[in-house]
Amino acid sequence: MRSAEPGRRALLNAGRQLLATENLSKLSVNAIATEAKMAKGSFYQHWPSRESYILALHRAFHDDLDDQVSVATADLPPGEARLAAGIAAYLDGCLAAPATKGLLVQARTDAGLATEVNARNSAAAGLLATNLTAMGWSDAAPVAVLLVAAIAETALLELDSQSPRPELRAALLRLARH
Repeated sequence: MRSAEPGRRALLNAGRQLLATENLSKLSVNAIATEAKMAKGSFYQHWPSRESYILALHRAFHDDLDDQVSVATADLPPGEARLAAGIAAYLDGCLAAPATKGLLVQARTDAGLATEVNARNSAAAGLLATNLTAMGWSDAAPVAVLLVAAIAETALLELDSQSPRPELRAALLRLARH
């Protein structure tokens, strides 16, 4: 039996490409299948609904970002250097991904993704809190929550300018230092 993975990957890549120019709410099964050069029926061999596809697309996007952050921070102990490397890897990954705006901003208003968005933000805040604690914060958890939001906003501002914003990245680290 042939693996379903190449078709699944092609459909996820198609969604990412479409989100470079389309709103998440307007992403249709027909458009996804057409972009992937596959029949619409192929879509339903991988996902039972558009909603389950959008969830898979969101997860794949964030899993890729998580992998980039993990690689960038793997050999660093908790603290400022690890925090800086993780923020840079996350922002660089967002800037390189055409679907970032759709999967960061528009996903927040998609009721089907609310639980996933909250879980991802909570996990990111947990990782940041470890670094903030190592940097001397006594109550790092609420600061980490706010830092997650500031990092996401920085990602969107960088997308708008289509390049890194060193002044914003430096400001994130200044905030983290106190």
